Amino acid sequence: MTILTVKIPENLAAELNAEARQKHQSKSAVTRDALRRYLHQKNCAPKTSCYDLAEPFVGCVKDGPPDLASNKEYLKGFGRD
Repeated sequence: MTILTVKIPENLAAELNAEARQKHQSKSAVTRDALRRYLHQKNCAPKTSCYDLAEPFVGCVKDGPPDLASNKEYLKGFGRD
């Protein structure tokens, strides 16, 4: 097994100690399990697009220009203030 050294805040160390005592496991075992679960969850997360995240807001502005996203006239002078 590979050895990994990490620095964690005191309050997180206290939580780790408490969890290890409660589960009757070593701190290393609890840390390995938490890291394994985190990495698995991250890799299994559904792929979400920006559109999917913003979908509830699409079309929520009334009376806006219909060509806002494509008409470069709206960007004249943008960012020059």
